[in-house]
Amino acid sequence: MASVPSLASTVQQRLADGLSAALPDAGSADPLLRRSDRADFQANGILALAKRLKGNPRELATQVVAAIPENDVLKEIEVSGPGFLNITVTDEAIVRTLAARAADARLGVPFNPSAGTTVIDYAQPNVAKEMHVGHLRSAVIGAAMVEILEFTGETVVRRHHIGDWGTQFGMLIQFLIEHPHELDHSAGGEGAEVSGEEAMSNLNRLYKASRALFDSDEEFKARARARVVDLQAGDEETLALWQRFVDESKIYFYSVFDKLDMDIRDVDVVGESGYNEMLQETCRLLEESGVAVRSEGALCVFFDDVKGPDGNPTPLIVQKSDGGFGYAATDLSAIRDRVGNLKASTLLYVVDARQSLHFKMVFETARRAGWLNDDVKAVQLAFGTVLGKDGKPFKTREGETVRLVDLLDEAIDRASAVVREKAQDLSEAEIAERGAQVGIGAVKYADLSTSAARDYKFDLDQMVSLNGDTSVYLQYAYARIQSILRKAGDAKPVAHPELALAASERALGLHLDTFGELVQETAVEYAPHKLAAYLYQLASQYTTFYSECPVLKADTPEQVENRLFLCDLTARTLHQGMALLGIRTPERL
Repeated sequence: MASVPSLASTVQQRLADGLSAALPDAGSADPLLRRSDRADFQANGILALAKRLKGNPRELATQVVAAIPENDVLKEIEVSGPGFLNITVTDEAIVRTLAARAADARLGVPFNPSAGTTVIDYAQPNVAKEMHVGHLRSAVIGAAMVEILEFTGETVVRRHHIGDWGTQFGMLIQFLIEHPHELDHSAGGEGAEVSGEEAMSNLNRLYKASRALFDSDEEFKARARARVVDLQAGDEETLALWQRFVDESKIYFYSVFDKLDMDIRDVDVVGESGYNEMLQETCRLLEESGVAVRSEGALCVFFDDVKGPDGNPTPLIVQKSDGGFGYAATDLSAIRDRVGNLKASTLLYVVDARQSLHFKMVFETARRAGWLNDDVKAVQLAFGTVLGKDGKPFKTREGETVRLVDLLDEAIDRASAVVREKAQDLSEAEIAERGAQVGIGAVKYADLSTSAARDYKFDLDQMVSLNGDTSVYLQYAYARIQSILRKAGDAKPVAHPELALAASERALGLHLDTFGELVQETAVEYAPHKLAAYLYQLASQYTTFYSECPVLKADTPEQVENRLFLCDLTARTLHQGMALLGIRTPERL
């Protein structure tokens, strides 16, 4: 279906027509239309145009207004100040435009099937290590961007670049060889389903025991280091044991992602190990092209603007002097794979802002090598830190990093208490289901409603509040609308353009009309917080409308239908917008 033009685009076109009719020398001047608190819209473009044409802006504005014929969209155009245009649209135009939006399954969000291919790197836990609060933002922001980009037409390839390689695996594998039952499961035998908690418990126990032995026993340390060499050389027994650690970790990862209501697929998990066979060639290509040079035995890439505290250049080390490979070699090989094999036009990395310098150097190296160019761009969607209520990095009372699963469980418990307090006709099973949806939604929304680049405070009391900028407020607005629609009986949502609108109806309608453009802007700018802000404003506008405009007790049957129409379109927009953020909207709360 063709995209639905917004009121703003229709008004913009009418003004542009008026400009070219009144001022033929104006060319394709932009009216510079924006929303206004003085009218529905304000156009400021005539000020710049008057300067170019050396005319009086107020006189030119008056000529433009006179050149616009009467129509059913523009109710009033007032020339204000030095030459601004304050524009009020007709109630009929608002309702007609909303009716077209409601008739579109996509609610007027444009779809561009030739948008390109984005490979998005997000949700990157480490094998044999517990997920903590630091893993939250990459997963939540990344999953939202996947939904938003796919909805607007981008072909999205997910990549979970898990930490599944490195020297610690020599220690773990050697310990498992010498203590072969440490990864055995407590019950159920071969092939039994294992919980994520049990998988993580096994891995934690093994990691601590192997680390203690590694630190205290020099002979074990030597055997563990030799095992790293076996792993890197592709020794069959060593690789099989390494795979056990990966598989055990995936059971745990997937249980946490499932709790986060995120779909992580096996095919999308391509860890550091997935690029091993490319590392030597990556180094060869960089060295032969002169992009990287040998310095004290290491293969390095230097940058004029990257210097250490001593003022000397700080290079990107691709290969160490002992022949080992650093993160840079893996990241550069991943770029080669994603551009060459996956045909990416955009590489989007949802990675902690503290890694910004590393990725700046990696991207610049890839550009120098020709792997990134005008047709292929790489972007770091850098995110800030999750802080505790005290504004310091989030830790337990004992000073430990907070386990992610504990955080999510507490959010679900708090939300379940809120749902139970409000629930009137929900069973215990329904309260548990809604509690999970509300609790996880609260955690996601708190993250997504903050600009990714900023740190934010993790405050569960605020997150599950029914008041303020929270997902619970939005979910209750949606559930309230569903309740109204259920109570409407035979009355159905029907748009009535002939009816006059109250002020809060107009405000709600004008906000609903911007959904398509807002989603596009969110996708282009990789800014899910803009969508979250839009949805909060929508719920707030709806709350005002609901308090000022009786719906089922409106004056006439037509007014009942029209207000039900506004309710229904608000609910659908909330539902779609929240889905793009990865948040559920329960029908009843």
